[in-house]
Amino acid sequence: TAAAPRSAAGNRRRAGWERRARQRGDRFGAAEGRRAQASKMNVGVAHSEVNPNTRVMNSRGMWLTYALGVGMLHIVLLSIPFFSVPVAWTLTNVIHNLGMYVFLHAVKGTPFETPDQGKARLLTHWEQLDYGVQFTSSRKFFTISPIILYFLASFYTKYDPAHFILNTASLLSVLIPKLPQLHGVRIFGINKY
Repeated sequence: TAAAPRSAAGNRRRAGWERRARQRGDRFGAAEGRRAQASKMNVGVAHSEVNPNTRVMNSRGMWLTYALGVGMLHIVLLSIPFFSVPVAWTLTNVIHNLGMYVFLHAVKGTPFETPDQGKARLLTHWEQLDYGVQFTSSRKFFTISPIILYFLASFYTKYDPAHFILNTASLLSVLIPKLPQLHGVRIFGINKY
């Protein structure tokens, strides 16, 4: 038996489907198209970044995870019975800033094997962040977050001089290395190699 003639709408639909299939490289159906695209992908490669340190702070959920981590640190410190509220806030601020200093400004290189021929080996994580571009959203976030924590710690310690000096010194230890003028600078040759 002969097939029934197609309507004009059916022909347009089929022509649109065939055009989209050609654009995807799919001649024989969806499964074949996926196989054709899979052969074009970098198989066995986890990411396409030369240095994953440059984009890790922009990844989905990183800022929320960071804020939740600081919040959890504060809750744990508040749950210790012999710590008063001002001591807990000061310890939260100092521990946070110490961790930030170590992980962003003291440790150099990358934990990944990168094909950048050793360019990242002499840079801290802060200097690698966003390929060294200043004033990006992630750099602003990681600059503002210790300032906000400092304001909270100062407020809850009622500006007690001892806490205030500790919190201020802690804040300066993480803000000064973030200045654009100090990008790649090693003061007194500290952390040069």
